[in-house]
Amino acid sequence: MHDDISLPLDTSGTKNCARNAQEVLPRSKTDLKFWKRKIFKPVYTRSDGTRVQAANFAVEISFRGRRIKWSLDTPNKEAAAARAKEVFLFIQANGWEAAKARYRPKQAPQPRGPDIIVEEFFSEVWALGQLSEQTFGDYREAFRRIVSGIAGIPGTNKKFDSSGGGHDQWTRQIGAVKLSEITAEKIERWKRDFLANARSDPISQRSARVSANSYLRRAKCLFSKRIVKHLGLALPDPLPFAGVEFEKRPSLKYHSSFDVRLLVAKAREELAEAGEIELFKIFVLAAMCGLRRREIDLLPWTAFRWNEGILRVDATEFFHPKSEESIGDIPLDPQLVSLFRGYHARAKGDFVIDSEVAPDPGAPYIHYRCLTLFRKLCAWLRSHGVRTIRPLHTLRKEFGSVINRAYGIHAASRALRHASIGITAEIYVDSRVRTTSGLGVLLEGPANNVSPILSESDDANRGAARQ
Repeated sequence: MHDDISLPLDTSGTKNCARNAQEVLPRSKTDLKFWKRKIFKPVYTRSDGTRVQAANFAVEISFRGRRIKWSLDTPNKEAAAARAKEVFLFIQANGWEAAKARYRPKQAPQPRGPDIIVEEFFSEVWALGQLSEQTFGDYREAFRRIVSGIAGIPGTNKKFDSSGGGHDQWTRQIGAVKLSEITAEKIERWKRDFLANARSDPISQRSARVSANSYLRRAKCLFSKRIVKHLGLALPDPLPFAGVEFEKRPSLKYHSSFDVRLLVAKAREELAEAGEIELFKIFVLAAMCGLRRREIDLLPWTAFRWNEGILRVDATEFFHPKSEESIGDIPLDPQLVSLFRGYHARAKGDFVIDSEVAPDPGAPYIHYRCLTLFRKLCAWLRSHGVRTIRPLHTLRKEFGSVINRAYGIHAASRALRHASIGITAEIYVDSRVRTTSGLGVLLEGPANNVSPILSESDDANRGAARQ
């Protein structure tokens, strides 16, 4: 694994120029010249639209799948470079937690200004280093969605235009909104409007409630006690989500709607035998190993322990698991070991799924190497009866259901690598074992016969009544 210092996402220069410059930089992390080119002064946008540069230098550190923007607490370039080197070497030797305990001891917050803007809030939360890049990005996008609705910032398709500047313009507008303007009353109004804009049919309304709860839950996590107590900011009182109620949660129980065995046969015929090998590999990893989309996207060949017959999901240079519980070994059927051994012998790169797109751990959004392949496979799955919003994830749920039917809920929870068995039982598993009273056998016989459950005395009484 190669640990490095990442380039900042908000510098004014382009990434390409910075990467070209990297080639002539000293490669030794003990050389101060290396650090002088890596440190930067963060920039954020005030509410009036002006760009403001922080007084102190900072550096972004990537180590063991985590990436943290680390303030160096000095405006002096020489001192900042020396401190960056010192912090990185300490992290390499002792890990993240030890480094935070040494260089970021708990201190009394120093509140700054009552008119903090959303972008500054994001910067401070990220700088704490308590959230992984993927988790922070997920929470941030949910809060942006809510803020854009409250502030009346249009969410057109331009917000997805990362190359043409549309996305940057959209996020800058949201980032300039004052946090004090995002109140619980406005969030409740946003929720009502969100539900009202959905179609009136029961399925659409149910989906809207699930989506609204998801946005609220993820955005609210940015204001959790473990985060807020370490922020040196004068946050609004009460906090934005104080008192905001979630919609009644509809049942999220998984119910299978297709025969996975028939689907596997179709996949062999229409994908594997038709030369769509990458699609077939993705299918097998989801349906027979229960892997998540991101786990498949960045799965290295080194994850296979051929002699042990297992697939190990673990942190890598480009991938950090969803949680610590997501790290684990997945036992493989002998046929799967043989199948992937053959694919490995013909592999062109380090990743199980071949793609011309390189991993981009520094992307400010969820980046997939295999996005085109995922979309193609999802279209194939929908055409074969897996008509859900996320067909690929449905294969993971079906995998858990198969384990549950064969070995029980505890085995399914372990196979899915869930933090608790409650998650498995509540959402992911469909048990097709149906229990009945067993009294139905008493109704067997000719249709015009009186049910044999009647006693002889009942027959006699009915005969007397007829007379």
